[in-house]
Amino acid sequence: MLREPQFWLVFAAFAVAMEFWAMLLHGRLWHGPWWPAHRSHHRPRTGWFEANDVFAALHASIAIFLIVGGCEQVFGAFSHACVAAGWGMTAFGVSYFLVHDGLIHGRLPVGFLGRLAWLRRVRNAHSVHHRLDAAPYGLFLGQWELRRSLAQTGKARRDRRA
Repeated sequence: MLREPQFWLVFAAFAVAMEFWAMLLHGRLWHGPWWPAHRSHHRPRTGWFEANDVFAALHASIAIFLIVGGCEQVFGAFSHACVAAGWGMTAFGVSYFLVHDGLIHGRLPVGFLGRLAWLRRVRNAHSVHHRLDAAPYGLFLGQWELRRSLAQTGKARRDRRA
């Protein structure tokens, strides 16, 4: 069995890792071979759902599998870690849903989240993504990714001049 600090460490590691996983998938697959489904997210929505929502359902089913599977296994470190991982993924998913679908795209009444300066920067970076259909692909780290991308672009320009 994991001790409580270990449980929370696995939980936090998976919650944070999901941002990097989402960034990777978004850049490599959603704007690549999975564009036909993701395109629905970059167009005006008609109704409650869009084809892009299938990606959230896929990851939610993995988190559910980890939680339920961990609970049904013989109680031990591995089963406890599965539960922690599943809840970490779920925490990321709920946060993503509230900020991305709620605050940024207005699918939920959570406009009050825009009072937080950091979440306004998250929203602004995501609006760049929608304008360009390009990076930043991350959500919570999108502003960092955008700054890094701009710095690399500036460096490339300076290198070409040299």
